[in-house]
Amino acid sequence: MTGATRELAMFPLGSVLVPGMPLQLQVFEPRYVAMLSSLLSGTEREFGVVLIERGSEVGGGDLRFGVGTVARIVSVEVGDGSIHLLAKGTTRFEVVRWLEDDPFPRAEVRDLASLVVDDSTPSKLAEAEALVRATLARSSEFVELPWPADVELSGDLDERIWQVAGIAPLSSIDHYALLCSTTAAELLARLVDDTQGAEMVLTAGWGVEPGDDDDSVDP
Repeated sequence: MTGATRELAMFPLGSVLVPGMPLQLQVFEPRYVAMLSSLLSGTEREFGVVLIERGSEVGGGDLRFGVGTVARIVSVEVGDGSIHLLAKGTTRFEVVRWLEDDPFPRAEVRDLASLVVDDSTPSKLAEAEALVRATLARSSEFVELPWPADVELSGDLDERIWQVAGIAPLSSIDHYALLCSTTAAELLARLVDDTQGAEMVLTAGWGVEPGDDDDSVDP
């Protein structure tokens, strides 16, 4: 973590963006159209993404979590009544202070340090990645998931750690907990536990025929 703070335009969402992952948005709300206009007219084409704790993405008045990810704009396409935005997560930050939402959400933020890695990180990452990919492959047989099991990931160790976390079929709250990690060991251990739990939920009832009841007793 660094001591310096900076002002950042913010886009609260109902999902978590982690470093290294793509973000696709369809922007139509006037305040976020204004935000994009402001960003694209300058040199700093990035904004912050935070998870909404309570409330809605549209209309404001939402309560937001305090740790987020910087999203760097990759491309913008203007369509009929909306703007299609592609961005990519880069670094993490913590919100020091929320500023006025007029004309769009803004906050004073402080950058967070990169994950601490050690000699065991590559092997732990390989184990976690194998589990995540196997879970995606198994779960995709009966639920629709956003990422295929064979999705290609970065060759960079730091970015790959976050991408493995990003493709894991977890809840937004689970992804947020991973985002708040300080070490790779902490993140990967939690990722393994959460993914094992998620697979049980995603595959619940698989292979059970209607009317089957393991607890039933013949009269």
